[in-house]
Amino acid sequence: MLPLHVANKIAAGEVVERPSSVVKELVENAIDAGAGRIAVSVVQGGRRLVSVQDDGCGMTRDDAVLSLERQATSKIRDVTDIEAIDTLGFRGEAIPSIASVSRFTLTTRRADSDEGTRIQVNAGTLAEVRSAGCPPGTLVEVRDLFCNVPARRKFLRAYATEEGHVRSVFAVHALAHPDIGFSLSVDGRELYRLAPSSSRADRVRDLFGADFLEGLLTVSGESGQIRISGYIERPGRSVPLRHDQYVFVNGRPATAPVIAYALREVCPRQAGDRRPATILFIDLPPSCVDVNVHPTKREVRFRDGGAVRNALVAALGAALSGIGGEGPVGAGGPEGREEPLGQERLEGRESRESERHEGPAKREDGAPAATPSAPLPLTPPPAPAPLPIEFALEPDSPRSRPWRWFRYLAQSASGYLLIETDAGIVTINPHAARERIAYERLMCAGERTPTVQTLLIPETVQLGPVDFARVRASLDTIRAMGFQLEEFGRDTFKVDAVPQLVGSVQPASILSTIARDLADGGSRRGGRWREELIAKSIARSFAGSSPALTEEGAVRLVEDLCACRMPYVCPRGKLVMIFTSTRELDRRFARS
Repeated sequence: MLPLHVANKIAAGEVVERPSSVVKELVENAIDAGAGRIAVSVVQGGRRLVSVQDDGCGMTRDDAVLSLERQATSKIRDVTDIEAIDTLGFRGEAIPSIASVSRFTLTTRRADSDEGTRIQVNAGTLAEVRSAGCPPGTLVEVRDLFCNVPARRKFLRAYATEEGHVRSVFAVHALAHPDIGFSLSVDGRELYRLAPSSSRADRVRDLFGADFLEGLLTVSGESGQIRISGYIERPGRSVPLRHDQYVFVNGRPATAPVIAYALREVCPRQAGDRRPATILFIDLPPSCVDVNVHPTKREVRFRDGGAVRNALVAALGAALSGIGGEGPVGAGGPEGREEPLGQERLEGRESRESERHEGPAKREDGAPAATPSAPLPLTPPPAPAPLPIEFALEPDSPRSRPWRWFRYLAQSASGYLLIETDAGIVTINPHAARERIAYERLMCAGERTPTVQTLLIPETVQLGPVDFARVRASLDTIRAMGFQLEEFGRDTFKVDAVPQLVGSVQPASILSTIARDLADGGSRRGGRWREELIAKSIARSFAGSSPALTEEGAVRLVEDLCACRMPYVCPRGKLVMIFTSTRELDRRFARS
């Protein structure tokens, strides 16, 4: 048999991954204790201190001492209880695991007791048990996390990153339990104070802002014993909300493969190949779901996964088609409902198109016009013959153009540009070309003072807690590229100016893309990796929101592309142009 302190340290490797894991376990304990208010406080991203105080049922002295033993705080009394778990915690490993890798203090009192109990544990060793004066409830203070596990402490990230993970865990549990009051303090600053007995819509507004709430559609559906509720981002938003998807199963933040399949099947992809933001609550009898399948309880399994999938697909489909739910959450009446996306919308669009092509209903002399059986084909006016555009190259110029001259020919219905050059025919992807042009101009911003466009009215952009921390850590690099922004409240930036190149793009879209790419790109040492990554993010946002090209705009785009150092591929390595030489054309057409 392993000694108790060794077993606890092994368990801590699974239960306690980082400071946010401590917050998660302690907040879940407070919720299970029937707390009406929960106060969370962290210092230095949770490395120095994680404190969670609640006004729940509290513990007696004997129970408080016993809670340091493994499985002592488990909610399971019999093997049959495993089949119907309705509490957030049930294994009884969190408290002893946390106490084994930190300087742990527990202060608790029941409402019917005259005095409370204070217990102190130093790295798994019980140091003190004494009486204490305290309010009803429990206060847990975790100091110097991983003080006796230096290898684990060394791999913790920067304070801002760990703080972002703590905010994310806090937001998830506050979102799942709007009936409980929550507060969060970071380094002595109170960031959140959420009132108890809130509705779900109020809690979403308090956490993510009114703009986020107004961009959501209500999801509601029921199938047998399965009840689906929550919100989904309205399709077609020009400014993305965030790419987070929150899923709760019986009030527990968790997910399952069947849920991911349903979301991918129903939710349309939006700009940047991303899924819409969702907040979904799935409620079903505890006996129909198994929550004991993952060490950190992140994943669950359903006894009838097909029924859950069908219920999700039906509820989400009804919300997105406009025939179910309550329409946009922020709408003030029926006029705020989302336009249907089904057959009615297609028929309306077809009727408008036919009206536009058929012309007026009467002729000029007043006689009724004949209604054609089919719309007449529209013949475009003959275009003037394009003139070749030559580049005036300097004799000593270090750059070489891809060609000496080019002639713009046409733009295909799919958006590709066709040009003729002195050596052959070139097909250009304008989206990739814009991305390359924007990337090189942004990367050259550090060599000179960037040209900025001041916003007439400064914009505020609210991000998720983790995304906010990532962007804040890269503020100097973002500002060097021409952005003027500063922190403006919790998880919010105020944008006063943007680079003139991307003046037509919403700042919220740019910052969301930067945060997502910083998360996917990780961190590296040396070089200009952060500047390159952010420049790629901004360039992709700019290219994705550019308007349709006119003939003059297409010519100007090709000219700007030819001035780039690497005009052949975009920053992500995708082809910008495909060149077919005259010799290759002659060979294919068997021309001598």
